[in-house]
Amino acid sequence: MTTGNGAGTAGGAAVAPTGIERALSAAVAGGSADAVVELLARTRLYVLVARLHADIPGWTAPLPAIRDEASGRTCVPVLTQGMLPPWHPEWVFREVSLGELARIWPYDVRRLAVNHGTPYAAMVDARPRRLKAWSRADERSGGAQRGILLTDDGGPLHGPLAHGLALGAHLAVTNGLIWNRLGAAYEDYATDRARLRSPWRIPHRAEYRDRLASLMKNQLVGRVQEAVLRTRHTLAHRLGRTPTPEEWAEAVARAFAARDADDRAAANRTLRHIALYEEKFRADGALAPEGRVDTLAAFDLGRAVNVVRLALGARYGEPHEAEQDVLRIGGLARAAYSTWADFSLGYLMARVVHRAEDDGPEAAELTYRQSLTEHRILVQDPTSPYRNIAWS
Repeated sequence: MTTGNGAGTAGGAAVAPTGIERALSAAVAGGSADAVVELLARTRLYVLVARLHADIPGWTAPLPAIRDEASGRTCVPVLTQGMLPPWHPEWVFREVSLGELARIWPYDVRRLAVNHGTPYAAMVDARPRRLKAWSRADERSGGAQRGILLTDDGGPLHGPLAHGLALGAHLAVTNGLIWNRLGAAYEDYATDRARLRSPWRIPHRAEYRDRLASLMKNQLVGRVQEAVLRTRHTLAHRLGRTPTPEEWAEAVARAFAARDADDRAAANRTLRHIALYEEKFRADGALAPEGRVDTLAAFDLGRAVNVVRLALGARYGEPHEAEQDVLRIGGLARAAYSTWADFSLGYLMARVVHRAEDDGPEAAELTYRQSLTEHRILVQDPTSPYRNIAWS
């Protein structure tokens, strides 16, 4: 199996898959070994593992080793996110931090080969005194960088597949992952499988297909929350304007009059939370003065894209099937929303309303601030898919 990603060239110059590889090349060119280590401490690093070995309970495969032909030295090879090769059913990847590498480093190897054999390579000194520097850098960094927009320059950038993948960009930004890739890993093999088990309760392929179908039908975002918004939307259509808060509350009371006490209480909470966060969105410039959120479907559809990517990483599906699922999700999103901004606000509203109902207003405020930051990245960053892909 190859470990390059086949990065192409444009006008004779190598094209870096993501900003991570561009930054690594710049650090290497700068000649500072410490700068390279500091960058790697903030970067997800991956080692290749046979799936047969990765599936052995309680056992971790030793670090691989290769011989660098140029120097004749034995090295441990690792890859950055942008350099992961295409999906393969029997080869997977384990994410390792620089600090973990320092702890488990083989005593007789003196070099770390990052993206070996590619235009974005770095050969890093791994002698014992340098391993201590790796550990210190890892402690300072706090781990791989999150809250950033990462784009695979060689992946889908326009068209229906890119559109569908961009629906999952909120979580990609949250976790510092590439948004436009269906490939060898989402985070890494073990983590992808663990995330499917919790919180999604997906232990195998059959359950994955069932859960994905539920997400595509918007069955997990909350029936009460959707009913409250649908009531306002219906009333607005009838009135020809957005209802006042009092009109909306009266319509919700009528719509839920025949339901049980729990549903009525949940509807009242939802109404208050949506009204509160719409006002906050307006105050922060994310929602127009007369704007409103009409559906939370974006939350299920955005999560559906990420579940597809997790399942691909967990080897519960294969790339062609994943592409078809993402295309279907894109069609459902276009039917529910008319712009990227509307989709993004629907996603954010669902996230903060659920957090407020589950964990209270203080926890929801933290989620609101994080979500608003991600929304602004996606609607304002000139490199964002929301700025470069037509909605329809």
